[in-house]
Amino acid sequence: MITPQEIKKKAERKYIYFLQSLVRNTLFEKVVIRGDKKYTKSSLPEFEKEIQLIISQSKEKKGFGYTLEFQKIKTKHLGTQDLPISIYFDTEKDFLKFLSKEIEVELFIENQKKILDTFPELKEWVIKNPIKVIQNQTEWESILKVCRYFKQSPKPNLYIRELPISVHTKFIEQNQSIIKDLLDILNSEYINKEENQFDKRFNLKYAEPQIRFKILDKKVSQNLFSGIDDIAIPISQFEVLDLPIERVIVFENKTTFYTALTLPKMDKTIAVFGSGFSVSNLKNVNWFTNKELLYWGDIDVQGFEILSQFRNYFRQTKSILMDQQTFENFFENDSGSPTSITIQLNLTDNEKKLYDLLKINNWRLEQEKIPYEYVNKYFENE
Repeated sequence: MITPQEIKKKAERKYIYFLQSLVRNTLFEKVVIRGDKKYTKSSLPEFEKEIQLIISQSKEKKGFGYTLEFQKIKTKHLGTQDLPISIYFDTEKDFLKFLSKEIEVELFIENQKKILDTFPELKEWVIKNPIKVIQNQTEWESILKVCRYFKQSPKPNLYIRELPISVHTKFIEQNQSIIKDLLDILNSEYINKEENQFDKRFNLKYAEPQIRFKILDKKVSQNLFSGIDDIAIPISQFEVLDLPIERVIVFENKTTFYTALTLPKMDKTIAVFGSGFSVSNLKNVNWFTNKELLYWGDIDVQGFEILSQFRNYFRQTKSILMDQQTFENFFENDSGSPTSITIQLNLTDNEKKLYDLLKINNWRLEQEKIPYEYVNKYFENE
């Protein structure tokens, strides 16, 4: 037989529909709970105990909650007994007091009115998301302040903490999820839909990735940067650089990038730290298209996958020191990391042959295990 705890669980599942009815402004309808459990095939005392338990938590005994309707039914094992054939909440008060939701619903009514008075176009969102309204019940004044600002200024071009909104400095960052839901509706014609990052999606300034590069031509370093040759700048600034160079070497590994300045003299050349799969930060550097591009990564499956990724951005990319001979000269039986990549990679035939070998055997040769003398000799012959 159904228990009071099971009745409560079923009532809680109907709570969301009750909240939705409040937003739609429809009258309360009797909430019916299916008593879909048969009585226990046991002794009469145990049966009577089950019946008394369900009655003890009913409106008849507590003055609120569910109402029970009984009917005399001839049972197979216990003779004729009064069994509950209907369980229901007859009034809104009975339903809410049983669930201990009276205060919560008062706040919900107040907040949903506040939301819809400010932005009537959010009605469908409120109907679909009444629980989110409740989860943020103490924050709606501030949430609506933020939404009003973005509605009036859909392209702020400011950092989040620069926004002239009278909320505490971390409020937007701490409540991005709910604010995003609302702004996606309110400012749909202004958002950058392909962006998931809040700042980018809603036209704010954001902390850009830094591109670190080294100038390997001392004349360029002296003439343009007062001799400074190790520089890190935001990607947007790197994208508009106009340097008198002809060649760019992209390093996957930070250790070898650190020592890039020890390479043989290289005219009109810079070295860029690609930082693994973060080479994606370089995909919009349009001035790369007319430069000689060299890519040097670890000789492992990830190194070749990153090379392929970078070559998809810039077709002229050539790999260096990622060949069979280099691998055989310095491989120390190190294991690599397995890959889940299954797509066709943008590799040359020789690169693909080495990639397959590394993948099958899970082998790896890191850049820093290649001696400087070997590297320097390579570049001297370039």
